[in-house]
Amino acid sequence: MDKLNENKKSDLLNQESEKASVLQVAEAVFFSFIGVRKKTDLENDAAKIKPIQVIIGGLIGGVIFIFSVLTVVKLVTG
Repeated sequence: MDKLNENKKSDLLNQESEKASVLQVAEAVFFSFIGVRKKTDLENDAAKIKPIQVIIGGLIGGVIFIFSVLTVVKLVTG
C-alpha cells in the first residue's frame, strides 16, 4: 500500500514539474468553451497549466470567438 502511495506521489510530482505547451493550453481552453472534458484530462491540465496561462488563453479564445461571430454576421447580412 505504501509503494502505491509513493508511486502516485512521484507521478504527481513529475507532472507538476512539466510545463504545459501552448497547444495543451489552447486545447484545454477550447474544450472549456464547449463544455466537454474528460476527468483525467482535467486533472492533468490542473497539474501542468498555470492560472495565468488559462486566463491569457481564455482572453485570446474569447477575442477569436467574437471576431468569428462578427465575420459570419457581416457575411450573412452582407
